[in-house]
This record gives sequence, structure tokens and C-alpha cells, in this order.
Amino acid sequence: MDLSRVVDRSAVAVTDGERDAAVLVPVIARDAGPALLFTKRADHLGEHPGQMSFPGGGREPADDDLAATALREADEEIGLDPTTAEIVGRLDDIHTVTGYAIRPFVARVPDHEYVPDEREVAEIAVLSLADLTDLANYDSERRDHPHYGETRLHFFRVDGYVVWGATAQMLVQFLELATDWRMPPEPDRVVDPDAEFPV
Repeated sequence: MDLSRVVDRSAVAVTDGERDAAVLVPVIARDAGPALLFTKRADHLGEHPGQMSFPGGGREPADDDLAATALREADEEIGLDPTTAEIVGRLDDIHTVTGYAIRPFVARVPDHEYVPDEREVAEIAVLSLADLTDLANYDSERRDHPHYGETRLHFFRVDGYVVWGATAQMLVQFLELATDWRMPPEPDRVVDPDAEFPV
């Protein structure tokens, strides 16, 4: 893994979201190889219940900037001490179907036991970069979205977890910047707009 292309790039900003949000893409160094930390959202949440995500949430008035939002939310959701996270760069902002403009910050974080806030997080999952970049664990589909037109959805299936949606979109960009992983040129399937998601 090489984070230099994350450090050096100028990320694309989204400025027309209904609400600003930020997430932390936590990179953990381990003897067996680097890994990324994900949260599984609690089933009772109103938006995206049970889905895999990066720690993060909506910007609050007290946040100095969106980096502060990402660090505050990571502290609240998994108990990450903000002083121990080293933000190295940004990925492109993501405009979600729920009206959020999400800014992803890539950060090196310590490898220790994090504790999920049960009000928001059902589980914490640390998935190895080796598994995430194994194309046997990846598939995708193309469908028409009622607002955004033709779109490609990505699915990463590792250790019984499925990373998809906006989080998988961020993950694709991170992997293409930081590793030699490349998204296959064609999706695995083309589906109807109202087809159920295969998760």
C-alpha cells in the first residue's frame, strides 16, 4: 500500500449537497499487512440500517471544518482518540441519494480494540487490504438510477460482510489510488432499476 497518491492529489468537492457530512477512512498497519476499519450501522437507524460504512456523520455547528466532523464522529462511534489519528489526505466528495455531500478523509489510526457506540454502531470490522483487493471478493452491477442516470454499484464481500453503496464507491477510489487494484472494465451484471440489491 502506498498512500502518496492520496496525499498528493486534489480531491473533487461537492458543494450542492443538502447537508455536509464527513467520514474517516481508517487505515491500520498490522504485521500481516494493512487493513481498513469499517462500522456496521445499527439496525434501528433511520438511514442505511445494517449497512457497512466508515465512521462519520453530519457536520455540526461546533465543528471547525469537515475534518473535525470526521474525527468527532469517529470518537463518538468507535472511541477513536482524535489526537491519535493522522489524516493524510482526502478522497473525492460523494453526493448520496439521501442528499448528503460526504467528504472522506484518509487517516492512519492505531491498531487497538475500538468500542462501538451501540446507539449507532452494531459492529466494528477490520478487513485486510489483501482480502479487499482480491477480485474473487468483488462484483458489481449496472442499473439506471431515477436521479443520477446509469450508475455502477460495487460490492466487496469479505469475512461475511458486504461493503456496498457510497462506502464501496469511496473504497474503489481508495484502492485504485493506494494499491495496484483496478476496477474491472465491465460490471458482472446489468439489472433493472427496481431490482433488489444482492446483499
